[in-house]
Amino acid sequence: MKKLVIWFFKLLLAVALLLELMVLPLRWFDPPMWSWRLHRAWFSPESYPTQVEQHWQSLNQMSPYLLLAVVAAEDQRFPRHWGIDMQALWQAYQNNQQGGRLRGGSTISQQTAKNLWLWPLQSYWRKGVEALLSLALELNLPKSRIIELYLNIVEFGPGIYGAEAASRHYFRVSAESLSAHQAASLAALLPSPYRYRLSPKSAYIEQRIQWIERQMRQLGLGYVQFGS
Repeated sequence: MKKLVIWFFKLLLAVALLLELMVLPLRWFDPPMWSWRLHRAWFSPESYPTQVEQHWQSLNQMSPYLLLAVVAAEDQRFPRHWGIDMQALWQAYQNNQQGGRLRGGSTISQQTAKNLWLWPLQSYWRKGVEALLSLALELNLPKSRIIELYLNIVEFGPGIYGAEAASRHYFRVSAESLSAHQAASLAALLPSPYRYRLSPKSAYIEQRIQWIERQMRQLGLGYVQFGS
């Protein structure tokens, strides 16, 4: 039993060290590549674009409306939780059990971890690893850095990675110049950037943009004043 306990604590120490090596450098260095982008390039259909759009941009070079729109659309408790939102997970579970539109309940931290290191296959094992990685992100990085990473690696359309590339692609402006409506429009794509389009807009996307804009007004820009 003593050997088993010692082995268990050594395993925990090894996992903790591995997580630190994976996460802590992101406090200072921008990742040149991430697993989600690699998977799209290797396993996507033939229609996937050969030329990928991605332009890294610091958080202070993005419109505050974009931060607000993404938080309003994807994770309204982002400033408060520690990587996992149990309330959102429970609500998603209840919604899915009742046969509603499938929801994952993932936080921005979880989505960042998924895009950086994981794979698309849905499983409880992957969700468990995702939760562990998101907790490691929260323990090592400030909220401002987590959302900066997310907004630079998330896919807004086939081959369109990050807010700067999306702003140029859809509106011909920099992410710094996005209006509240443009920011809400980009945030509306995030649940399924391969299915949703801004041109032409479906009735669902129009309704979603309007809902995000209402949430933005209720939360206010002060809600996304993250410390460094």
